[in-house]
Amino acid sequence: MLHRFRIFFSGTVQGVGFRYATVNVARRFHVTGWVRNRSDGRVEILVEGSEKELQSFVQDVEDEMSGCTTHKLITRETASGEWSGFSIAPTE
Repeated sequence: MLHRFRIFFSGTVQGVGFRYATVNVARRFHVTGWVRNRSDGRVEILVEGSEKELQSFVQDVEDEMSGCTTHKLITRETASGEWSGFSIAPTE
């Protein structure tokens, strides 16, 4: 079953390679979606996959960027299956 997480990371998350690290982490999992910087200083990730893949993906992003993040917010949404890969999206 396909699930969707929308994740917001706060902290020193822009200008530190967060988006590129997230894309590299995504390559290790069966997930699709995107990551982008937000104009408010946060990073937003919209990602779809199985529950297990999503949980592992989020944990690996947290581990990879642990020195940069101060807060994480995850919301669940209805999955659409609209992406075929994982990429960097334009800043919002």
